[in-house]
Amino acid sequence: MEHVPALDEDLKKTLGPATAKVLAEQLGLHTALDLLHHYPRRYAERGELTSLAELADQIDEHVTVVAQVADARILTFNGGRGKRLEVTITDGSGRLQLVFFGAGVHKPHKDLLPGSRAMFAGKVSKFNHRLQLAHPAYEPLGGDASDRDAATAFAHQLIPIYPACAKLESWKIAKCLDAVLPSAQEAVDPLPPALREGRGLVPLTEALLKIHRPGTKADIEDARQRLKWDEAFVLQVALARRRHADAQLPAVPRRPLPGGLLDSFDAKLPFTLTQGQQTVSKEIFDDLATEHPMHRLLQGEVGSGKTLVALRAMLAVVDSGGQAAMLAPTEVLAQQHHRSVTEMMGELAEGGMLGGSDQGTKVVLLTGSMGMPARRQALLDLVTGEAGIVIGTHALIEDKVQFHDLGLVVVDEQHRFGVEQRDALRSKGKQPPHLLVMTATPIPRTVAMTVFGDLETSVLDQLPAGRSPIATHVVPSKDKPHFLSRAWERVREEVEKGHQAYVVCPRIGDGEDEPKKKKAAEEDGDRRPPLAVLEIAEQLTRGPLAGLSVEVLHGRMDPADKDDVMRRFAAGEVKVLVATTVIEVGVNVPNSTVMVIMDADRFGVSQLHQLRGRVGRGSAPGLCLLVSEMHEASPARARLAAVAATLDGFELSRIDLEQRREGDVLGQAQSGVRSSLRMLAVIEDEEVIAQAREEATRVVAEDPALEHLPGLKTALDALLDTEREQYLEKG
Repeated sequence: MEHVPALDEDLKKTLGPATAKVLAEQLGLHTALDLLHHYPRRYAERGELTSLAELADQIDEHVTVVAQVADARILTFNGGRGKRLEVTITDGSGRLQLVFFGAGVHKPHKDLLPGSRAMFAGKVSKFNHRLQLAHPAYEPLGGDASDRDAATAFAHQLIPIYPACAKLESWKIAKCLDAVLPSAQEAVDPLPPALREGRGLVPLTEALLKIHRPGTKADIEDARQRLKWDEAFVLQVALARRRHADAQLPAVPRRPLPGGLLDSFDAKLPFTLTQGQQTVSKEIFDDLATEHPMHRLLQGEVGSGKTLVALRAMLAVVDSGGQAAMLAPTEVLAQQHHRSVTEMMGELAEGGMLGGSDQGTKVVLLTGSMGMPARRQALLDLVTGEAGIVIGTHALIEDKVQFHDLGLVVVDEQHRFGVEQRDALRSKGKQPPHLLVMTATPIPRTVAMTVFGDLETSVLDQLPAGRSPIATHVVPSKDKPHFLSRAWERVREEVEKGHQAYVVCPRIGDGEDEPKKKKAAEEDGDRRPPLAVLEIAEQLTRGPLAGLSVEVLHGRMDPADKDDVMRRFAAGEVKVLVATTVIEVGVNVPNSTVMVIMDADRFGVSQLHQLRGRVGRGSAPGLCLLVSEMHEASPARARLAAVAATLDGFELSRIDLEQRREGDVLGQAQSGVRSSLRMLAVIEDEEVIAQAREEATRVVAEDPALEHLPGLKTALDALLDTEREQYLEKG
C-alpha cells in the first residue's frame, strides 16, 4: 500500500532531502500540512493564454506564464564563439522574450518550436528596456508522442500556478503536492460542525482537495470560501479568548472625584469638547470604573483631540489616588506631549510646588537622555506618588523605575512598540493597570477587528471647531519644473504672512545612510537616490529660501539639539524646518501652514496623511505639496492623487492596504513567521471577518477552554506558536 505521509511528518521522508531543503529554505514549508496550506496563486486553463501584460509590475519576481511560442532564433556573438537562443512568446495581449546562452541553447531550441505551447517559469528582468526571462524553466503542453502524458494530464484541467522560487518551479511544487494530497484525509477540521453546516461550508478535506486539484471554477470558489472561514475563525477565537482572559483579571476601579482634579481641569478649558470627545470619554470612564482592566484602542484622525481625551482619563485616575503613565515612541514626541499636557493643565500640573494648585499633581518627564539629577528626582516623584502623571519613552520600562500605584498606561502610536516593552510597563502595577492604546493611523474596521481584535475600539472622527482644511496638490517636478519654483514661492509667501513651513525628505544624508542610499539606488535601477535633509536644506538656504531661518531636524541628532530646534520652531524663531519623518506623529505647531514633501512617492499613503496632519492645526488654512518626479501614468502618481483627493484617513488607509497587498495582518515583520493569512484578504473579506468574530465570541463564551472542540484547539495551538502568541499580546 502506498505510504500516506502524516501531516506533521518532515517533507524529507516524502520528497527526499534535496527538494525538502528548497521548500524549507525558500518557501518556509517543513511538513505535509505546511505544503497542503501552500495554495495556488491562480489557475491557468488548458488553451488559455495567461496575460503577459501584467509582468511590467513584477520586475525581479519569479513568475509562471502559459504562452505560445511565436518565433525562436539562434544568434552568435564573439566572432561565432558564443551562442544565444532568443525565443519570443505571446499570449495575444503582449509578447515576452526568453533568452538561453551557451551549451544550454540546444534543448530549448528543439523543444520550443513556433506554435507550441508551454508553461514557463523564471525571474522577470529588464534588458535594453525590454522585459525578459533569462534561462527560464519550461514544461511543454504539447500534443506529440513525448508530451502526450503531460497533454493528457493537463487536457481538461485547471492548472494550479503556485507561488514558486528560482529553484522550484510551480509545476514541480504541483508534483510535490501530489505526494502529500492523500494525507489531507487526516486534516483535523477546526470548525464546529454546527457552524460549518449552518454556513453551508464544505468539509476541510474536500476544501484542500478542491483548492489543489479543482475540476471546475465552482470547486475553487467552494474551497476558497471554506479556507477563508478557517483563517478568520481561528484567528478570531484566539482574540476572543484573550478578551475573555483579560475580563477575568482583577483591576482597581478608578472613578473621578466629584469636585476633584478632572472637574477643575474641565472648568478651565477655553472650549467645549466635541460630541465625539464626550462620547469616547464616557466609554473610557465606564471602563475605568470596572473591576477588570480596560483594554481600549482610541483611533483618531490627526488633530481630533486624542491627547485631550487621554489626559482627561489620566486625571480621572489621579483623582482616584492612582498614577498614569504615557509611553511615547520618540524623545521628540515625549517632550512634545509633556509640553502640551503641562500647558493644558497650567497650575494643576504643579501640585506640591509654590504657586501650584492644591488639587494639582506633578507631571514628570522621563527620557533616556535626561541628566542624572533630573532623572533621580523624577524616579523619586514616581515611587513616592508625588507625580500623578509621567510621560516618557522606553526609559519608563527600565527595572529601576518604580511606581507608587500605577493605575493607567497610555500607549501612543502603538505600532511602534514591541510586546515586551508594553508588558514590562504594565507589570509595574500592583494589579494589572487599565490600558489605553492610541493611534493616529486610521485603521479600517476589519483590520481593527483582526490586528487589534483583543481591544474594544473607540473612534474620534470629528475635528474640533477652528481646525482649518488642508489643501493638497501634487507637484510634478520633472514634467513641470516651474511648479516646484512656485512651491518655494508659496513657502516664502506663508513665512512673510508670519507663518512657518515644514520640508520633509526621505533621507538624512549624513554619510551614515550612504550604504542605504546605494542599495536603494541599485534596487530602483535608473532612479536617483532619495533626496536628503542636509542637501535640500543647503540648497534652499543658498537658493529659493535665502534669507529665511532654515534649520534641520532628524533622528540622529543629539537629543538636546533636537529639543532645542523643536523649541525654537514652536516659539516661531525658526521659519522653515527641513526634517525626516521624525515629525510624523505628535509634533504640534499651530502656526505651521505649509508642508512640502520631497520625493513624496517614496512614502506610503497613510504616512503622507500623517505628515500632512502637522499643518493647518491653527486657524489659518493648511497647504501640503507632494513633490514627485514620477510619470503621470505611474502607480506612484495614482497614489499621490488619492492622497490629494481626500482628507478622510479611513478611506486612505483602505487604499493603502489594497495597494500594499496587505502582508500578514498578524505582523510578519514583527513576528518573523510566515503569513498565517494565505487566503483571507482583510479588506475584501470584511463580511467573513465580522461574522467569524461573532461566532468566535459566542463559542468562547460557552466553552473558554475549548474542551468540547478538540479540532479547534489543535488549529489554535498551530496558529499560536510562541512568536505569534507574543504578537497577539501586542494588542
